[in-house]
Amino acid sequence: MYFVPHEYQRIAIERVMENTHYGLLLDMGLGKTISTLYAIEQLMYDSFDVQKVLIIAPKKVAESTWAQEARKWDQTKYLRVASILGSANDRIQALESEADIYVMNRENVQWLYEYLKKKKQFPFDMLVIDESSSFKNPQAKRFKAMRKMRPLFKRIVILTGTPAPNTLMDLWAQMYLLDGGERLGKTITEYRTRYFRPDKTNGHIVYSYRLQIGSDELIYSKIQDICMSLKAKDYLNLPDRIDNVITIELTDKERELYREMERTHILTLVDEEISALNAAAVANKLLQMANGAIYNEDGDAIVIHRQKIERLKELVEVNEGKPILVFYNFKHDLESIKDAFPKSVELKTDADVEEWNTGNIQMLLAHPASAGYGLNLQAGGHIIVWYGLTWSLEQYQQANARLHRQGQQEPVIVHHLVTKDTMDEQVMRALERKEVGQDALLEAIKYRKELYADE
Repeated sequence: MYFVPHEYQRIAIERVMENTHYGLLLDMGLGKTISTLYAIEQLMYDSFDVQKVLIIAPKKVAESTWAQEARKWDQTKYLRVASILGSANDRIQALESEADIYVMNRENVQWLYEYLKKKKQFPFDMLVIDESSSFKNPQAKRFKAMRKMRPLFKRIVILTGTPAPNTLMDLWAQMYLLDGGERLGKTITEYRTRYFRPDKTNGHIVYSYRLQIGSDELIYSKIQDICMSLKAKDYLNLPDRIDNVITIELTDKERELYREMERTHILTLVDEEISALNAAAVANKLLQMANGAIYNEDGDAIVIHRQKIERLKELVEVNEGKPILVFYNFKHDLESIKDAFPKSVELKTDADVEEWNTGNIQMLLAHPASAGYGLNLQAGGHIIVWYGLTWSLEQYQQANARLHRQGQQEPVIVHHLVTKDTMDEQVMRALERKEVGQDALLEAIKYRKELYADE
């Protein structure tokens, strides 16, 4: 697929290339990853300014997103991506491999620093910190290790849609990694003294600080030359709905278990004509497994994997403070989400709708069959996550229309969690093509039946 950047992406790419240290503060779903990859490709193979790039990212993103995105586009598919993940031996092997881009999770930054220090060599000339807000704490080990390494990089890029998720105090550490304290001060104390004042105190003990009047504008003016802050609503030529497919990767063990259980269910159809009724029953079983669990004959949920839950956690972290509407499919989906997010609220009553629209609910859980029609939820948020997909095109369209409707003040971002090599992918394709549910379902079952026809 050939990448044709939107105007704002073109600007972002140019600024990363023109500035050795730069921050892309783009809303999630607006293409930070491909914009950065495109700039890396140009810096490597056009200007020859970069040879090896280190990317620090959340674990699930490090595992798959960057490599998948690079392979997706014609201009970047030749970039060699190595994953510095797993055991220490696996990480060392990846570090010593020949690649253009090395991706690792943020939890191993301290390990990387210690390892490279012992080796007395530093192979990277460019650093990309994906979701730099995870480096907002200047007391964290990952920040302290990166602080020591940052002068060794010729180029640094930070990416985030939420640079100050709680307060502008969160901004200092991220900006320090860009410019070494040139704009906001060499220490957090200097930054705090200049722009904040004590708020909650007990004698000499200060529990919290509040921004001094006018300091926000001063801070923004200080960093405007090294950061591009892009809110989708500010760009009139952007679509008002952004669809994002997030590929969920299973481990080898999880994939083998899924395949074994899929084979068992599919083989029950081999000797009989596939009807809509039995196809629907099998398809539901496969979608349950893709989501992470399946019910046994006693009605108990057998857990196959927790990859979707882990990815949902990362989405919540990335969108810190922003309300999220999550559509689930099965009862065990709902139970898993509630266990992981105890403060989430299941949509049941008009009072829940009112609480959501007044901003009092951070995560609202809804089933598309019951929440897909007539409800006005657009005042409460602009982010949707499809934890479990539906075959019903009508339910899918109506559910998205709860936020994507008149009165919505923000572009709606619709994330789809799609487990690789499972029935999820066929449902997603059917929805993208606007195919009628039952016909698409039958075709999907016939396809999977053929996979096991000779067994």
